[in-house]
Amino acid sequence: MKKSLLLLLIIGFGVFLDSCNGGPSKDDQTILTGRLRVLVDESLLPIMEEQVAVFEHIYDYAEVELVDGPENQLVGKLFNKEAEVIVLTRQFTDEEKKFFEAREFRPRIAQFATDAIALIANRNTPDSVMKVDDVIQILRGNRPAGSQTRLVFDNPNSSTVRFLKDLAGVDSLPGEGVYAMKSNSDVLKHVYETPQSIGVLGINWIVRPDSSLQRYVDGVKVLAIKGRTGEPGDNGYYKPTQSNLAEGLYPLSRPVYLINCEPRRGLGMGFSAFLSGLSGQRIILKSGLMPDSLPPREIIIR
Repeated sequence: MKKSLLLLLIIGFGVFLDSCNGGPSKDDQTILTGRLRVLVDESLLPIMEEQVAVFEHIYDYAEVELVDGPENQLVGKLFNKEAEVIVLTRQFTDEEKKFFEAREFRPRIAQFATDAIALIANRNTPDSVMKVDDVIQILRGNRPAGSQTRLVFDNPNSSTVRFLKDLAGVDSLPGEGVYAMKSNSDVLKHVYETPQSIGVLGINWIVRPDSSLQRYVDGVKVLAIKGRTGEPGDNGYYKPTQSNLAEGLYPLSRPVYLINCEPRRGLGMGFSAFLSGLSGQRIILKSGLMPDSLPPREIIIR
């Protein structure tokens, strides 16, 4: 984090000197000026929109365009060179790494937060807890006979589906007990209207929702989850709070990475440093995710 702050200070001073000589423009491609397209896992869109708003407010000559979508589609767009920076909840697979090895290039990878996959239910349902083992059984097609409970995902190609499929050790979703929508907002609306559904989405969609979604958020509740035996969170039921994420107790947590594939020192490097720096980490702290490094707090004692 200290290196990130030092880098921003040095570059910021250089931008200040340039401004004295007529000023930069968004056509000047540097670490803190220019235009940048960032591919963003759709489950992380709310927090990344906040990050971009603050970043562009601080750096007048920087413009960041977010392109959100399902994880699989975003990686494809990266390889098609539609963008050079991507925000994911995983690193590249061994097969994906071959793409860069063939070009003798190593992407810059920075973890800047820890996310939680939240399970939500209609506020009027009696249950407020769930076991990871129960989720796994549903994903394996072993839903109890007569059960009406079904998991509702944002998108069949999303990172949340991939995460839970890996957890359950399955290659595809079962024909019953699981339903895929088109977006995270659709998940919220569906659970709001359908009491027997359990929604699966990123926690920042609950903690800091768009104003148009607030009524749906108010009509759902976040379930406490118990981990599998022998794994973190197996001794009780834990909600996806920042303290539980910090202590490693919430069983459905995952890292968040910015992967910079720019072949040069460009705005992607500056944006990555911002996310890992004091301002970016404070935004993470307010979003419900766990910052990679906790921002310091000053307490004035009188």
